[in-house]
Order: sequence, then C-alpha cells, then structure tokens
Amino acid sequence: MIVPIQGLLDAASARQYRDLAVQGEWQNGKATAGGLAQRVKSNRQLLASSKTAQELGDRLLGVLGRHPLFVSAALPRRIFRPGFNCYQKGESYGLHVDSAIMHLPDNTVMRTDLSATLFLCDPHEYEGGELCIETQYGAQQVKLNAGDMILYPSTSLHEVRPVTAGARICAFFWVESLVRDNKLRELLFDLDQSIQQLTVERGNEDTEVRRLSGIYHNLLRTWAST
Repeated sequence: MIVPIQGLLDAASARQYRDLAVQGEWQNGKATAGGLAQRVKSNRQLLASSKTAQELGDRLLGVLGRHPLFVSAALPRRIFRPGFNCYQKGESYGLHVDSAIMHLPDNTVMRTDLSATLFLCDPHEYEGGELCIETQYGAQQVKLNAGDMILYPSTSLHEVRPVTAGARICAFFWVESLVRDNKLRELLFDLDQSIQQLTVERGNEDTEVRRLSGIYHNLLRTWAST
C-alpha cells in the first residue's frame, strides 16, 4: 500500500524546514549506507547528531503524531528519528531495499515496516529526482509538492532518479507498525477510512458506525503486537 499524504506541512512550514536544513551541517550520504547501498548512493545528509537535525526531527515527530491520516495508515509503534537529505546535479540513489532493522540511540533496535519521504521542495525547483517505487503493477514515480509525503512498504524495491538541475531536499524516516503484515494493515486502513466517512455522513451515534468501529478495534486488538 502506497499512501500519499498531502499537506502534512503547509507551504510556509515546508519552506522553513528547508531553509533551516540548508544552514545545517551536512555529510556524505554514504556514511549512513550499508555495504551494498554504498555502491548506488550519491547524496548528502544532514548530520543526525547536529542540533539542526535534532530540532527539525522533533518538530516533525510532533506533526506526525497529530496527523490522523498518517496514524491511520501507519499505526505507528515506533518511528525512527527523521533524517534530511539533499540531491544535487548528478546525484541519485540506485535501486535498493531499506534495511530491515534499524539501530536506535538507546541501543535497542526496531523493524522497518514502512518508509516515508517528505518533500521540502516543489517539483519546479529541481529536475529529475523522482522517487520510483516498484510495485506488483509496475514502477510508480513520485514527485510531490513541498509539504506532501509518501508512505510505502519498506519491503519495496525503490530508487531516487538522478537530479539533473537544482536541489531536491527531503525528510525521510521509517516506521515500525503495531501491525506488521502489510495486507492486514491495508485492510484496517480501508476500514478506518470508511468509518470516518460514514461518521461524517451519519454521525458517531449511528448504530452501524458504532458496530463497524467495534469491528475495527477488535481486529486491531487481534492483529496488533506491542
């Protein structure tokens, strides 16, 4: 399931994130890549331990925790602290699958169920740089407006196409979901979206809305792992 989330940040906030990130301390992206990924990764990343990265990451985590569509789609158990990357002319990230396990600062580990890219530049500000995600129906190219985010399974083979002009600046992170199975999580998401729409149309006192809400929570109780 690939879920676009429009307007996670408004245009002014996305611009502020980008402007602050640009002024931060950057490093070669290969420093955070595994052995195989190093061969196909060419970009820069905001140094994760820097004050700028920490502050922007905290702000973004706060936004995510309050966003109903993200919570519905991801059912997050843990979120890897967001990072920030930049691709300029000639830089790209070839086909790869994200690491299954990420190490956290407290010496614990988390499983990566979902990957996310938050665009901080508008499409007209750079050429190329599409995020291409392989699906069972073929490759899906993603290039969204500043403030929009794409959420997709971490099991997906994906790449960032070469940037040929300008600079592509994004935030990225991973999610360990309460529901590990992508198909089960997709069913819960579809059911939740239908419940929300019916609630708008019928009100939350409607008998069928209550019944469906009960089914949703009982399924989540059955499938979730904490």
